[in-house]
Amino acid sequence: MKCFLILLTVLSVATGTRAQSAEDSVKSAINAMFSGMKNADAGLFKSVFSDSAIMQTISRNREGKTVVVNESLQDFADFVGKLKKDSADERITFETIKIDGPLAIAWTPYNFYRNGKFSHCGVNSFHLVRFNNAWKIQYLIDTRRRQGCQP
Repeated sequence: MKCFLILLTVLSVATGTRAQSAEDSVKSAINAMFSGMKNADAGLFKSVFSDSAIMQTISRNREGKTVVVNESLQDFADFVGKLKKDSADERITFETIKIDGPLAIAWTPYNFYRNGKFSHCGVNSFHLVRFNNAWKIQYLIDTRRRQGCQP
């Protein structure tokens, strides 16, 4: 009877706790970044980036030409820390995730809301690297536009 109870306990624990898939762990890292933004938590926001992370935005200059703008991770994290909680709400969908060993990419269309009002939309392209069993964002580039959005 004792062996039966031990076996039953082991089976219930094993079926109750499902290991997180690699795809789910990539999503968790990205969602943590957005949770940091939404909660004005600069520490959480920055914690999901690698030490050598690169952030860029594709936009248009005054002449209408496409340009790539580099953003400082530290400056952006400082900005996040100064926000009011819930003032920056980026709502994403995970359209594509691809993983090869320690490298992952994620394509996430989004709608951004500032103080509860729709601001703009675009797409984020993430490249993540798995360091010590944790996914870290190595590269993030996004687009931002106000037209062609579906808020």
